[in-house]
Amino acid sequence: MAKGEDAVRRKKNKEIRKKLRKKSDSSSVSARVAAIIAAKKRRLSGKRRMCQGMCFSLPTPDDPFNDRHGKPEFEKKRSKRKTHSQKDESSNDGKSAAGTEDMLGGHTSKSKLGENEITDGKHERKKSVTNTRYLDQECTNLERANMEVIKKGCLWGPQGKECENLESPSKFLMWCLSSIGNALQHDDACTDQEGDSLLFDSWGLEFWKCYSTGKDIMETSGNSATTEQIAWMVSSAADTIARKEKEGLCLGSPFLLYLVPSQEKSVKIRSVCKALKPLGIHTVSIHPGASLDHQIQGLKSCEPEFLVSTPERLLELVSLKAIDISSVSMLVFDQLNSFVSSGHIDAIKSIKDSISGAPRLVVFNDCTHYSSIPTVQYLLAGSICRLSLNDSVTSQSSCIVQSVKVCASEDERLQESIQALDQCWSGQTCKLDVLYIGRKVVKSQKLVAALKSRGYSVMVGSDSQIYNDSVDSDSSTKRAVALIDLEHISTADIRKYDIVILPSFVPSIERYTHILSKMARHSINGVLLSLLTKGDTKHVGPLIKILEQCGQEVPEALRSLHATPHMMEE
Repeated sequence: MAKGEDAVRRKKNKEIRKKLRKKSDSSSVSARVAAIIAAKKRRLSGKRRMCQGMCFSLPTPDDPFNDRHGKPEFEKKRSKRKTHSQKDESSNDGKSAAGTEDMLGGHTSKSKLGENEITDGKHERKKSVTNTRYLDQECTNLERANMEVIKKGCLWGPQGKECENLESPSKFLMWCLSSIGNALQHDDACTDQEGDSLLFDSWGLEFWKCYSTGKDIMETSGNSATTEQIAWMVSSAADTIARKEKEGLCLGSPFLLYLVPSQEKSVKIRSVCKALKPLGIHTVSIHPGASLDHQIQGLKSCEPEFLVSTPERLLELVSLKAIDISSVSMLVFDQLNSFVSSGHIDAIKSIKDSISGAPRLVVFNDCTHYSSIPTVQYLLAGSICRLSLNDSVTSQSSCIVQSVKVCASEDERLQESIQALDQCWSGQTCKLDVLYIGRKVVKSQKLVAALKSRGYSVMVGSDSQIYNDSVDSDSSTKRAVALIDLEHISTADIRKYDIVILPSFVPSIERYTHILSKMARHSINGVLLSLLTKGDTKHVGPLIKILEQCGQEVPEALRSLHATPHMMEE
């Protein structure tokens, strides 16, 4: 009897299920073999477990020793308590950094820096640059406490100059200062301030405002940099490195070149920079205290961001091509007077010429000796920022040449002033700002006519406003000279004038010091010319004292005028 279609279908399905059960029973394997088969299938399909990356990952520049086995570095939010562990790591890394730095200074027996340590240092620097946002939370309290002081300090500079950049210092810069302050306090270093008080240093705030303008800086309050001043300079340089690397720029090595006259000074600077080692800033000191071959081998094994050196040893290493300083971006001259007095002027010029481009210069020089002015003028050729918290005349008038001439008559005064003006303009390719200051000099028709006959464009001033004489329609193409009366000197802005001429001497020596300390604030080529006659003998004595205090040359004619019978009676 024939079966129906439903019965045939059921029977066929039953046979299929039976075959499948038999096949499954015959091909059953152990759990270990099944895991191997599954792992193989995942590997072939490109889907692997994290543990399987150990077998197939390769070293990378970020992980050269394959410590993470190909796993990505997950970013975790740090807590505030992490700061203490970072300080512990800083102390440990500081020891290794000191070992490398002292290696080049001749204080330890290490002769070569391990490749592992070099790579780890580069990795730490990259992490510190890319993950600077981790420092935001830790520096918030420091920033809030310091912001009020910074905003007040940014409005006016040390000489009353309005600061154009009102942006506050970065949190990374404050973090560097805090690290240095804590390290100095922990090591009982020689410092007048403690801990976070570096953030409130008045000199540091003024330095940062000058540094943010992009101009060269001349510091005249002292011949040598203090610990606090060194901390602000190296922290600003480290902040610049972090900003540039965050923008993807490749900076040359070294970034900062710090020239010192002695080994003792280099040790002091290295002790300050050692706190920046955990942040990826490596400092090396080279000086005659160690053998030359020893330092050459050490420089081959490291790439320092900061280099502290004496001029003579640096030139030896550069001549042997042991180090390349052509890409230095910041150059600091500490105790420039010591370089000049010890006969290292040619070495200083050679180092400056070896650097390509236009590095940022910071010069520490009190300029109490006239012999150092030409060297400073050679180094600082463009527009500068004067930095000094010392209100003395010597500090404020540094590198301003005070020229004094004794004349027999008023007509000789006029001729001498114009001849001196012609000498200042001779050979000059750039524009000079010249100012005449005297009694009723604006209304002096003889002076105006004499200046115009020499091809000068005369500008007449009133208060702080200077405007062109209507007679000179083409004043833009002529050499400009401004005229201003003495009664307006207290309100006039004379900071921009490079050359100031006093055709008739001021009625008091206080007016003279006011002009001397306010002129040429953005130039290194300031000249103050004073013309005296026998009627000005009462000012000769105080004027000679000012010239001697500032290290200026006192003319014999001025000393003779001081020794006249009239002065002897007084």
